[in-house]
Amino acid sequence: MDILGGIEGTLGGIEGTLSFVPQLLPAARVTILLTCVSMAFGLMIGLLVALARIGPYRLLRAAMMIYIEIIRGTPLLVQLVYIYFVLPAAGVAIDAIPAAIAALSLNYGAYMSEVYRAAILSIEKGQMEAALSLGYTSRQALWQIVIPQSLLVAIPSLGGYFIALLKDSSLASVIAVVEILKTTNIIAGQTFRTVEVYTAAALMYLAMSVPISFFVRRLERGMRLHV
Repeated sequence: MDILGGIEGTLGGIEGTLSFVPQLLPAARVTILLTCVSMAFGLMIGLLVALARIGPYRLLRAAMMIYIEIIRGTPLLVQLVYIYFVLPAAGVAIDAIPAAIAALSLNYGAYMSEVYRAAILSIEKGQMEAALSLGYTSRQALWQIVIPQSLLVAIPSLGGYFIALLKDSSLASVIAVVEILKTTNIIAGQTFRTVEVYTAAALMYLAMSVPISFFVRRLERGMRLHV
């Protein structure tokens, strides 16, 4: 009887957990929006910052280094709160979702710029010299020869940041973005079924992060076949 009771309790817990999934689906769409848009902007910011860091302009290199140190020296949560609550005091009012995207993009752009920079510098200088000898300009050699090869080096790390960004998007709940964690907190406060609802939230994050890992591995293999 104890075993049967335990099985029934487990099944009931699973059923209770899954019953919250439909309520979290709208919030999951917001989480996906935050993650994908922030990742896209972060990738662009990271590449531009990396190119500035290895470029010939000293003042630009110094400015980018200051940006990176500020981002790496302060918590993402503080950056979110600063953009949403402090900037309006300076006359720059930003809605919750754009503020979250801005903070996530700037934060991850700084970290990914170092990935890009290391990947670009890992490409042998002979590649650039060979391209120049074939008539490429420096810009053409950079964008057509060096950067495509560096992306192959960077993909595993960038994929890891993609998954980390998905999870860090939960911090947007502190500025009233109704994503998965915010919705989970609301439901838990209403139902007091904290175990089931937070387990459902964890499963949803897992269900989103696993396909990303699979996609990154497939992308990496595909790029290696075309090198």
